[in-house]
Parts: sequence; C-alpha cells; structure tokens
Amino acid sequence: MHHTRLFRALIAAIVSAVAAPLGAGSGAVAATSATTASAAAASATSAYTWQNVAIGGGGFIPDIVFDTGAANIIYARTDIGGVYRWNQAGSSWTPLMDWVGQSNWGLMGAVSVAADPINTGKVWVAAGMYTNSWDPGNGAILSSPDQGTTWTVTSLPFKLGGNMPGRGMGERLAVDPNDDNILYLGAPSGHGLWRSTDGGTTWSQVTAFPNVGNYVQDSTDTTGYLSDDQGVTWVAFDKASGALGSATPTVFAGVADLQNTVYESTNGGVTWTRVAGQPTGFLAHKGEVDPTGAYLYITTSNKGGPYDGSSGDVWKYAVATGSWTRISPVPSSNTSGDYFGYSGLSIDQQHPNTIMVTGYSSWWPDTFIYRSTDGGATWKSAWNFTSYPNRADAYTLDTTSEPWLSFGTTTAEPVESPKLGWMTEGLAIDPFDSNRMFYGTGATLFGTTDLTDWDAGAKFTIAPFVSGLEETAVNALISPPSGAPLVSALADLDGFVHTSLTSVPGAMFGAPLLSTGDSLDYAELNSADMVRTGEIDKSSNPRVNRIAFSTNGGGSWAQGIEPTGVTGGGQAVISANGATALWSPAGVGVYYTANLGRKWTASTGIPAGAVLASDRVDPKEFYGYKAGTFYVSTDGGLTFTATAATGLPSTGTVYIKALPGVSGDVWLTGGAPNGTSGIWHSTNAGASFTRLAGASAAVNLGFGKAALSGGYPALYAIATVGGVQGVFRSDDEGVTWTQINDAQHQWGNIGAAITGDPRTYGRVYVGTNGRGIVYGNPT
Repeated sequence: MHHTRLFRALIAAIVSAVAAPLGAGSGAVAATSATTASAAAASATSAYTWQNVAIGGGGFIPDIVFDTGAANIIYARTDIGGVYRWNQAGSSWTPLMDWVGQSNWGLMGAVSVAADPINTGKVWVAAGMYTNSWDPGNGAILSSPDQGTTWTVTSLPFKLGGNMPGRGMGERLAVDPNDDNILYLGAPSGHGLWRSTDGGTTWSQVTAFPNVGNYVQDSTDTTGYLSDDQGVTWVAFDKASGALGSATPTVFAGVADLQNTVYESTNGGVTWTRVAGQPTGFLAHKGEVDPTGAYLYITTSNKGGPYDGSSGDVWKYAVATGSWTRISPVPSSNTSGDYFGYSGLSIDQQHPNTIMVTGYSSWWPDTFIYRSTDGGATWKSAWNFTSYPNRADAYTLDTTSEPWLSFGTTTAEPVESPKLGWMTEGLAIDPFDSNRMFYGTGATLFGTTDLTDWDAGAKFTIAPFVSGLEETAVNALISPPSGAPLVSALADLDGFVHTSLTSVPGAMFGAPLLSTGDSLDYAELNSADMVRTGEIDKSSNPRVNRIAFSTNGGGSWAQGIEPTGVTGGGQAVISANGATALWSPAGVGVYYTANLGRKWTASTGIPAGAVLASDRVDPKEFYGYKAGTFYVSTDGGLTFTATAATGLPSTGTVYIKALPGVSGDVWLTGGAPNGTSGIWHSTNAGASFTRLAGASAAVNLGFGKAALSGGYPALYAIATVGGVQGVFRSDDEGVTWTQINDAQHQWGNIGAAITGDPRTYGRVYVGTNGRGIVYGNPT
C-alpha cells in the first residue's frame, strides 16, 4: 500500500527514539560494534515467550534474494521491518532483525541484501531508514556468518534509506560471486560507489567511479525526503567473465541519472566507463547478467518508484559486442500502452533465455508480470484484455490463507479483487527450481510453485507466501474484557478484529473502509461499543468519513459525519457506558457526540489537538492533555477545565490511560526524549500527579489482568528502568518493574501502542513500526 504509515510512524520514531548516530568519517570504515549481545540487566527480569499476532505481510516487500550457491536459502527485505529468511521445512519466514532497538531503530530499514554464493552461511544487509534528518543514525552494513542468526554491525559515514524514494531499485549491495571478500555498495545522497575487500569489515569509496547520481523525485521538498539524490542503485557481476578465487573482471552498476544510468568495469572495478549506446531518459531500476555472461538485462522507468513511473523499457546488452536491443513487452514508443515503468527482473539460472519482468507502476487495472522464454523476442503477460473491459488471466490467485487481501472491496472488470499486485518492484525465480517464483507487492509477498505450467499453456497458481512475515505498522491496540481478545488500528490497512491471535483474520474492518487506522477505544462498561478513526483520501472518496462506531464489538461499523474543517482522523474516545464520545481530529478542535456521530457539538475549555481519554467508570468524566496542561470534563465532554497539575511534559508525544474499575485513577506517559519524559500517576482525576521515580524515561503504558484476584491491574510500559530501555511489567502500581523483553526481542521503533490483556495475567500486546503486533506470555 501507499506508506501513509511512513509519515505517522516517522513522528513516533523521532519522539520515542533516543538514538545516537552510528558513526561518521571518511575513507576506510571499520566495524564499530560487535555481534549483538544482551543489554545490561534492569532491576529484575522475567522470561517471556514472544510471537506475532497473525496477519501476514501488510507492507511493501521491495525485493526477494535467492542465494545462488545452495537451494532454499532465500531472503526477503522489507522497507521498515528488517529482513527475513525463508524456512523451507515450515514454508514460513523467520525475522532476522528483532535485536534492533530504540537506540538504533533506523537499522530496521532494509536497503539491500547480499547472499554469499560461495560460503552460503554468509549474508550481508545494508541498513538505514532515512537519509534525511528523520533518522538520527548513519547507515550500516550488517554481516552474518550464520544466515542471520547473529550479526556484526559496521557503521558507515553516511545515511542509507530503506524507506526512501527509489527503495525498490537494486540490489545496491552485491557480493562478488567469484571472490566473496569483495562487496560493492551503491550509496545515495551523492556518496557514490563503495567497496570492501575484506568481507565487509572495512569499506572505502571507489574514487574512480565517475557518477554519484543526480535524480531526485522532487527538488522543491524542503524535508529532504523527496529531494535526496537516489544515487548508485545496483551492482551486477558477470560471473562468467572470471574464475573462482579471483575478482570478477566485468561488473556493471546502475546510477540514478536519466542520461547516464549504466556503467561498466572490465578490470575488477579499477576503472569504470559509461556503457556506450545505452538508453537515455530512463533510470535502470534493476540490472542482471545471465549466467553465461552473454547479456546484461535492465528494466527501466522514467521515475525512481516505488509509487511513480509512467513510462519504461526493457533492454538487453550484448556484453561481447556492445550492442543494445530493446525487448520491452510494451515499448515506450507505444503511446497507447505505455503508461508504466518496469522494475522486477529475474533470469532463470537453469534456462538463461527465460526472463521475467514487472510493470511495477501500473496501478490500474492491475500490475503487469511478463515472461519470455526466448530472451525477450516474445512475451506472455499474466493477464490480457479480451473484449474490454473483460480480461483473461494466465493464473489462478488463491488467497484463502490471507482472505483480507480483497481489502473488503467489490470490483468490476477489468479490476479484480484481490489484485495481482501493485508496487511490484521485486521478482525472483528460484535458481534451483524453475517452477518457484516469488514477487513482492505493496501489501504482501506472492509466489508460485508451478510457474512452468504457464509455458505449457495451462494456468499457474499464485498464492501468498507470508507465514511469519509480519510488516504492519501499528497505531493503536485495545484488548476489551469481553469479545475478541484484540482489536488493532494499522497504517495502510485500517485494522482488524482479532478473534484469534494465531489465525489470520478473515477481513479488515467493514465499511467505512479507511486507508489507515489512527485510533481505537471501547466503552469499559459495555465493551461491545467501540469507536475508531482513520485516514482517507477525500478527493477520491468524498462520501467516506474518518470516524466510525460499532455496537457489536467491531463486527460492523457505522460512520459518523464530520464537523466542517476536519483534515485527519486524529483520536476518538468513548465514555464508560458508550453513551457519548469525543473526537479530537486534525484540522479542528475537540467535539462531542451523544448519538454515534450523527451530530457533533464543539467542546469548550480544551485546545485543538488535545490528547483524550475517558474515565473507565464514570461515563460523565473525560480527560485531556496538551503542552503540559491537564484538562478534565465532568459533563460528558461538553466543557473542560484545566487542573492545577504541574510538572508534566510540555513537549513530545504523550498518552493518557484511565484505569479500569477505579474512577479518577489516571496514568500519563511519554514526553520528549531530550526533555521531560516519564510516567505520571494521578488518583484524583488529574488534580495532581506524582512522577514514578523508577522510570527515567517512558514512551507508552497499558493495563492488564492483575497478578492477584481483586488486585491492582498489571502495568506494562515501554520505558527506561535502571538505565535499560525495554518492555516492563509492574505488579505493584509501578513501585518495582520487571523487564519482560530481552536483547533479541526489541523490534526497532515501538511505542505507539501497548496494552495488557484483561483476561490473561502476564499477556501483553506491543505494536511495532513495521514488525506487526507482537504479544508475549510468561514462559
């Protein structure tokens, strides 16, 4: 999907991460941190078992990398959720980067993966989230000797951008298939091409490489996100030009430069020249040399992707003669059919004339996947128009394992639901099994195991291959005392009612269908009553509103109207008995409703943009907070009064949580990472607060079932206790804390959502920014 989560998650990342840059400098760069090790002990620790709430995928998969040295070694890279390794025995994926924590969260941005074909235990990852100020840390090369079980981190003197424009191009990181001591890295932001000759331990810039790139998506963007130079984008070796044990002589590199996009070295990277006769006006998204060394294939687009691209071509370059041939399934000269760019590219290693490409930026009516078995002379398309608007598919799409991929939509030809995909930047044929192919989309990873049936004229089957791969960004979680154990609000996917934690949900929320879920709340005394908010493009969905109510635990929803001036979903809360609700949307102030959003009245005495909470016992009592001031309403949210509470954080992200079962018991958590941050507790409805001495900084807090019957609910906090940042539980109102995660379970940037389970003691749900929902139980 579109990464609306990018901008919301960005704010949480900046606020919650107390991160230091991972290093700076120039010239040769050495490893600056060793293989991951456990953090220092907090006041106490408790063993927990962690796993994901099953959703399956839920985000962009830029590329899939097969190790050409041994069968079934496969890696998938995500843009904000790290890297996964394929588990052949279980047909599932194993996350490899959950050790990344709050202090180095940017490393969850997986820029590129290089799998060693000589020593197949080795794998490298180029990591970093943003190249602008949003990510405070520099990029790094992660090296593993054991297929990602352990890692060594080598800091770079510049940033990398796994979630930047152009992230579908690649692979930027490549290992020499004849000498695995040699690796290349194509860098963004004008940093050029870098090389390691000691297996990734040290790196230096290739000063002879003549072009650092000049393509930017939007030069007027002052944030640096769209205006960054996308740089050197891929490296491809001609393995057949060399011999095992020596540097491969012929190497190609792609550059984000519309006039000069392919370069070649014929002496092992000593010198580089622009390849003569190459196409101009396009960026080479991918480049791959066939295993015989006869041809370099490239896929091109007029834009960097992964969203944009309105024209493109596929080319083959004869390495021996230096001649170029355009082999596009739909060439850019076809003015009626040329409206998308090409990116995904794979050569069947067992059949070098068999190649596949994708039309990644065709959003309507569907993406394009093409296959040629004669080196691009002729092509088959995965779907074709018959008599418009009807189409014929060469495949069967089986999404029974991930039924929500229909996105709750009913479509008419030529649009189908579920779709074949969008943002299909990465596609890979298994080098050991010509029948297996994987490709990434904006929402999942699809694949097939009967690909060659297509060549025989039969339909082949495509299905999701995402078991264990969880990439959602979580904005809110609730665990009501009855009904489904968990309800989620997610970036890009709206949200789910999770009737099972281990089974994939059958569908997302019903209408209104929102592009992103922002907030959730339930009525404590009648938990079937719920409210949710989210985002939607009103220009194309003018009748869809950003707030909805449910009276049956999320089984169905009815949208409310919007007050004039609303520009975003913001936050909504519902009273303890479900009779009234408050909404703090973007664009306007706080509003009150007593009829499920059919009519709204402006609340008074509370500023626009305030954070809200409802008392969990008294249906007339609501709480609000903004810029260091706490507000209380005792008339159902019609009017608010500022309390005299002092010492609260004046900046940063803050969450208010009211305790179930006790009126006036309120917790406030958060603040600025470089200012006042912590946990505050009030037992008098916010008239005054006491800061907990044990937590020196905090991000968010939630409640769960008490350890003892009738006791105070368990507290779960993402906080810093005893100098250790982690996830903690307290069974004594915050007097003492026990750390319940460990060094291998940190999940990057977390904090937008956390809640305990009111029905199961010890169980906690944690929302991540790109690793889905994780939940833990005491071991």
